[in-house]
Amino acid sequence: MSDPITSAPQHLPTRIADVGGIPIHRAIPQRALRKVGAWCFLDHAGPADPAPPGMQVGPHPHIGLQTFTWMIRGEVLHRDSLGSEQIIRPGQVNLMTAGRGIAHSEESQQPWHIHATQLWIALPDSHRFCEPRFQHYPELPQTRVGDFDATVLAGEALGLTSPAEVHSPLMGVDLHAADLGKGAKAVMPLRTNFEHAVLVLSGSVSVNGEALPLEQLLYIPQGADSVEFTCVAGSRLIVIGGEPMDEAIIIWWNFVARTSQEVHEARDQWEACLRGENDENSRFGNPVASTLAPTHAPSLDGMSLRASK
Repeated sequence: MSDPITSAPQHLPTRIADVGGIPIHRAIPQRALRKVGAWCFLDHAGPADPAPPGMQVGPHPHIGLQTFTWMIRGEVLHRDSLGSEQIIRPGQVNLMTAGRGIAHSEESQQPWHIHATQLWIALPDSHRFCEPRFQHYPELPQTRVGDFDATVLAGEALGLTSPAEVHSPLMGVDLHAADLGKGAKAVMPLRTNFEHAVLVLSGSVSVNGEALPLEQLLYIPQGADSVEFTCVAGSRLIVIGGEPMDEAIIIWWNFVARTSQEVHEARDQWEACLRGENDENSRFGNPVASTLAPTHAPSLDGMSLRASK
């Protein structure tokens, strides 16, 4: 187990998980780092060229969060209980606000390859019971930082503002080193009141003169006003940050809650939906129009759920 976060930058290992048949690196949450600002989950999928049918994630529920998908390579079809149906393509973001409750599915499209990051944003107490919503962003603001092409995914950064509708002070930036036939370098300004994290998505990258392996996350606590990147051409990384979120949360399965009771109630309501006991007032809405089998919730028997910061 990792030691708790200190006031100095810290390298933290990711762990391997499986999502819809695709191996991914899960960087957040982990024991040493529950969240970065309101970002409470970070998966890196691929780059991978799986056998058909690629990634297949059947209908499953969410509460209390926003899912944020940044597509780098491949295409994925999103369907949800609001009736949304949207293919996300490279360079685009899908933002799903679960609020009081939503369900969705995700299915790779031919030719099945995939490279993406999926993040969760913990909704603040003021918004966590809001009505669910789905938004697709085909275009995002772009600029240059040193030798890197920069895309502002969320919040404000580099003098630009993402159109993605979020409810906490945060930022997310994708940096891609242009293929100049040489290495790339950049100094990126940071907000000193934000904590940040850096994850390499491809290539070979050094941060502030120290190599950052693909399988590690670099956590940068509040106080840093800039960060320096050097890398080989074609490398890619994501930088996220935000004001520390002081609200204690529970992350269990696909839910972000504040109390154990909330988790139990949401789980029971989802399982009732799968038994056909859904009604028009169900928090998870109409059945998702997917041919994939829905996912049952894990058992909570014997589990003790506690909120933590």
